[in-house]
Amino acid sequence: MNTTWTDNELNRIESAEELHIAPQRRDGTLRRPVPIWVVRVGDGLYVRSYRGLEGAWFRAAQTSHTGQISVGGIKKDVTFVAATDSGLNDEIDAAYRHKYRHYPQYVEPMLTYEIRATTLKLVPRTPAV
Repeated sequence: MNTTWTDNELNRIESAEELHIAPQRRDGTLRRPVPIWVVRVGDGLYVRSYRGLEGAWFRAAQTSHTGQISVGGIKKDVTFVAATDSGLNDEIDAAYRHKYRHYPQYVEPMLTYEIRATTLKLVPRTPAV
């Protein structure tokens, strides 16, 4: 099971404006993909729910903990892991501020306590056979 991103994947995903995320349903099928922002901190990729705990994709991700992302020709099955470390979340805040600085009206809400609580690390996984 490969649980790390390649340098090429990290660089391509980091440079993308957004990715499409599709959490898995209880029956194993994927939800309709939705576009979201993604940031990189070190060798990790992180996402947050702009709609907070009520975001439909986020609720589905919290139920299944698995899904798929696609961006720039990359399609990967992933595991969603809660990122609750406050120091790490400060670094993620800084990554959002830097990457999306051209959209300050959308960045600031992404840095609130409520939205920080939805931070998920994207961990690549090998699909079940």
